[in-house]
Amino acid sequence: MAIHILDRRAFLKGSLAAGGLAAMTSARLPGSASAAAAVGARRGARVALTAGGDGIANAFHGLQHFRDEIARAIGDRPVVIKPNNVTIDKPLCATHADCLEGILEFLKSLGKLGNAVIAESAGGGPTLDGFANYGYTRLAAKFGVKLVDLDQAGQTVVQVFDQVDFRPHPVRMSRLLLDPKSFIISAAKLKTHDTVVATLSLKNVVIGAALKDLGYRFDPKSKPGAKNDKAVCHGSGVRGLNYNLFALAQRLRPHLAVIDGQQGMEGNGPINGTAVDHRICLVSNDWLAADRLAVKLMGIEWANVGYLNFCADAGLGQADLERIEVLGEPAARHVKTYKLADNIEEQLTWKKPPQR
Repeated sequence: MAIHILDRRAFLKGSLAAGGLAAMTSARLPGSASAAAAVGARRGARVALTAGGDGIANAFHGLQHFRDEIARAIGDRPVVIKPNNVTIDKPLCATHADCLEGILEFLKSLGKLGNAVIAESAGGGPTLDGFANYGYTRLAAKFGVKLVDLDQAGQTVVQVFDQVDFRPHPVRMSRLLLDPKSFIISAAKLKTHDTVVATLSLKNVVIGAALKDLGYRFDPKSKPGAKNDKAVCHGSGVRGLNYNLFALAQRLRPHLAVIDGQQGMEGNGPINGTAVDHRICLVSNDWLAADRLAVKLMGIEWANVGYLNFCADAGLGQADLERIEVLGEPAARHVKTYKLADNIEEQLTWKKPPQR
């Protein structure tokens, strides 16, 4: 069965009217979808933009702009710092340890380290090996926080969409990240992407929450039949992944976005791109506002990033640049034009009706 998408709003209207996945993913949020959209449309947002320092200083000083709000929001909740480790042995594609150190120093200054963990399910390979490779193990010891392999920390099964058969498919997702008691910090990275144009704070959390078996094929102790549910979340293509990111965002999204842009990645991200010496960091307690400004700073046309436009239309955050106050550095001073993936034309097919 084909799904006919005439435009972004028609796609959302049809999907939500049909119930299914969007209804399934609404459990985490209070109130109706229409109420959320109304609130998102009228509220402003703030994003801190720091630049010029090292990664530690940029993250720490960006977070300082939201010090009181963050302290209140955390309260006595467990804090989950979610870095981006799409693979375990390519430093350019991973959140730099300096960004995590800035976050940890900030939490220490608030007295909020006691319940903090660094948690990830790496896209390929053993997660804890990646933590060691990227210097996270040293940080955990320095600050006395735990490292958590989400693949071994409990799961909840949810349903996602597949564009080939237009049916729901079960995926195992992190129970820790889905827990409404968790305060989630997305320690993401500025990167282009080979399916959805750009990967930032939302995608870091959603795809990172999908789990894989021990012994998945990139594991040195690989086991026959081991599976990686991140592939299922990708929905078999451009339309599937854009929709699943939007649908799952209604239940699973960061409370705080910290986007590491000391060295961004352009070209064939999220793994095989090349470095951009950008030397910035973005921080916001509105993840969509942070991702929206990040898209601008990467010189990417906003209308090309499907899943973020879907989230904006559904009122999941603020995406109107006129209603986003930039704290710290002037945004116009730090725009760079990132080279997009080689298959960018294919990625933009989400805008068009599929062929019968």
